[in-house]
Amino acid sequence: MFRGVAQLNLDSKGRLAVPARFRDALAERCAGALVITADTDRCLLIYPLPDWEPIEQKLMSLSSFNAQIRELQRRLVGYAEDVVMDATGRILVPPALRQFAQLEKIVVLVGQGSKFELWNRDAWEQLMGRGAGFAGAALPPELEGFSL
Repeated sequence: MFRGVAQLNLDSKGRLAVPARFRDALAERCAGALVITADTDRCLLIYPLPDWEPIEQKLMSLSSFNAQIRELQRRLVGYAEDVVMDATGRILVPPALRQFAQLEKIVVLVGQGSKFELWNRDAWEQLMGRGAGFAGAALPPELEGFSL
């Protein structure tokens, strides 16, 4: 399980040092083989390869005759890039993905269970400043009765 928020730096080549607390789990789960793709929220999603493959298969099995499905296929599969964590725990974020998510030197890595989100720091802070989208909005039915 990946959880927590880390503010990190991209180096001049676009490499990201994966926090040490996740390296062993990633080495064990996928030998450092990851997939990075674009999300509809203009952040990046980072999956261990074994967790990404069933998502990709399910998505590509859907009909591309539906415009919304086709757009999701283009975004998630079209932008998907295989990367491998190097011996020092770094991954190279490909230029097209860095541009898509407007990643600059300082980024935010957010654990989301079986995957990570990688955000432009300003976009992340803006999102968190909005109250996570719940201010004045009705909760989705799935959250009714949910308590922390």
